[in-house]
Amino acid sequence: MFSNIKVISFDADDTLWVNEPFYRETEAEFCKLLSDFHSEEFVNDELFKTEMKNLELYGYGAKGFILSLIETALRITDNKLPQETIGKIIDLGKQLLNKPLELIDGVEGVLKSLSKSGYKLIVATKGDLLDQERKLKKSKLNKYFHHIEVMTDKKSQNYISLLSHLDIKPREFVMVGNSLRSDIIPVLEIGAHAIHIPFHTTWIHEEVGEKELEAKNFTNIEVISELLGLFKI
Repeated sequence: MFSNIKVISFDADDTLWVNEPFYRETEAEFCKLLSDFHSEEFVNDELFKTEMKNLELYGYGAKGFILSLIETALRITDNKLPQETIGKIIDLGKQLLNKPLELIDGVEGVLKSLSKSGYKLIVATKGDLLDQERKLKKSKLNKYFHHIEVMTDKKSQNYISLLSHLDIKPREFVMVGNSLRSDIIPVLEIGAHAIHIPFHTTWIHEEVGEKELEAKNFTNIEVISELLGLFKI
């Protein structure tokens, strides 16, 4: 059981609500659109290369992803892509942004119980500010959170800045999330606590090798409802 915790922080995408499967569906449709030019595997690999190249410029989120779709399509077709296909790619992006919000099973009950028990709950997530605000509004979970932090990245320094803003010590902070790279490892590096809840679909960029997890002391649970057994409720 965690003690002396003042703030419980939650990742948003694939921790509070479903996100990554929608991106994978969009990728699959994108690859089909370009199947007359290249194999779907080739298109997917080239898209990932473009996304990695553009991360520093666009950051994380749907809008940067959509721009990377268009850039990849133009590059691998030598700018011979029909305008109609470009329009279809833009439509794929809009569909992604307008996906219905699907909460992870048990999320609201957990947030309600933790909030009633006196814990200060916050959201710390990456992505596009407008898109994340839109999803949070759709989720109707706003009432449980004292603070929403949309971060440009989730590295140790980003978490140090967050804790400074919250005016708490690392030992008083616990991060709950699905990404080992973003939600767990950097939090442990600054001496805070972390709870990992795996999600069945993970972006390859967020995956880490086993060596990176050696000697990492964190709590792993299977579903978010197990959180209630870790805190004083």
